[in-house]
Amino acid sequence: MDKLIAKTSKPQTPGLDNSRFPNLLAAIDMGSNSFRLELAELVKGRYKRVDYLKETVRLGAGLDARGMLTEEATQRGLACLAHFAIKLKGFAPWQVRAVATQTLREARNRDAFLQRADRVLGHPIEVIAGREEARLIYQGVSRLQPSELPRLVIDIGGRSTEMILGHGRTPQKAESFGVGSVSLSMQHFPQGRYTAENFRAAQIAAGAELEEALTLFGRHLWQEALGSSGTVGAVSQILAANGITDGCITPESLRWCIEQCIAAGSSENLSLPGLKPERKAVLGGGLSILYTLSQHFDIEVLRPAKGALRQGVIFDLEERLEAARNHRLPDPRDTSVRELQQRFRVDAAHADRVKARALSLWQSLEEPAASTDGEDARELGWASALHEIGMMVSHHDHHRHSSYLLGHVDASGFSQSQLRKLAALVLGQRGELIKLAEHLHDTALMSQVLCLRLASILHHSRIDLPEKVATLQRVRGGRARLHLNRRWAIQHPRTIHLLDEETRRWAGQGDRQLEIVLA
Repeated sequence: MDKLIAKTSKPQTPGLDNSRFPNLLAAIDMGSNSFRLELAELVKGRYKRVDYLKETVRLGAGLDARGMLTEEATQRGLACLAHFAIKLKGFAPWQVRAVATQTLREARNRDAFLQRADRVLGHPIEVIAGREEARLIYQGVSRLQPSELPRLVIDIGGRSTEMILGHGRTPQKAESFGVGSVSLSMQHFPQGRYTAENFRAAQIAAGAELEEALTLFGRHLWQEALGSSGTVGAVSQILAANGITDGCITPESLRWCIEQCIAAGSSENLSLPGLKPERKAVLGGGLSILYTLSQHFDIEVLRPAKGALRQGVIFDLEERLEAARNHRLPDPRDTSVRELQQRFRVDAAHADRVKARALSLWQSLEEPAASTDGEDARELGWASALHEIGMMVSHHDHHRHSSYLLGHVDASGFSQSQLRKLAALVLGQRGELIKLAEHLHDTALMSQVLCLRLASILHHSRIDLPEKVATLQRVRGGRARLHLNRRWAIQHPRTIHLLDEETRRWAGQGDRQLEIVLA
């Protein structure tokens, strides 16, 4: 790998750490059945895989009846991430993105798992929403297998199935459904037993979950169907190895697969060319979902796709980095923020005022705990742009409504983890700080909160202010000092009153204090 990257070196972007492998990007897909690590190089838009690792972890099989991830499953996941961490030595934080899907969306103890997993991997792990997972899957497929035909893309994972309707590189509809090969196999094929009755029950269960998609993804809306990732790939290999098809999946070929399973009687006894041992335990559920999809959506032929979630993550990461290098290009998340502003009828002019002020204060504060890639500043900007989306619900306690909406909305480009952070920031925009008790030891986040609160107070009258009316300075002992233009302060006694109230709130936090200085 060293020889590959020694040839050229990308110019470094301010705020992005130097890397031993500056040409490479890494994506980690923490699925419910398998974890995957992909290392790739993008040169003028062309994708080149450099390395690929896959381990069958079966994290999804480790959710107990209470929705808690068991310690045994946790250890399997951590062991795999430790292997990945070895491969990622020498990579800078900006080169790596790790995403987790349905199992960690469901797990009630996911935060405890993520704390341990982040330490083992050495990089933060993002839990992404189902629609965001679907969007990234489509991005991987559309970039690696371009077409101008309207297409349906299906990805059957361990605990969820994603369906995307798209044209070219644009996903037009994307949904995630809570049924997957692991969960369906556990429920309807206990101990791996294959019977006709079990297959019928599994197909009914899958159909009940997918039925609501019939109008969204109807046959008249697409001209070709593609299947991404593990289940489709595994079935395709079986069909090709046995000479049933050339790898394409048809209703007839699926019936043949199901008949072979029933004849074998169990996954343990099933022996088919092309069937990998690690796929046996989840084949019954995967076949049931595929057959249900073929019947419900009139899919005559489902072809394996070249791209998948992990490639979509790499393409998305590249777009973020290009936006950071070239400020004229939008970060994909900027587009989502503008769409949310329009959807919730945000006062965009006021949001821009607060955003500009908050970022100005952040820059003058020079927060030492801030992320090296500038992500903290971007998060503060997004939180400022969206701090009033709750106004559409009610003016009273709008910060709480804003926080709830951000914590639960689907927003392209954002992980659930990042949206939860934005939710915490907008929750802290006003009122007492006790509601942020669980975040008080996060120095960078509380500094973001301080900048947003001060920007909201300075612009509480919803008018423009002189650019240099206020600067924020860090001083010893966890204190921050807000310098105000004296003449302006004398003319705005109400704002000074609100700022005095703000100093009282911060004084109650023990290790933090806010001072107001007129100059």
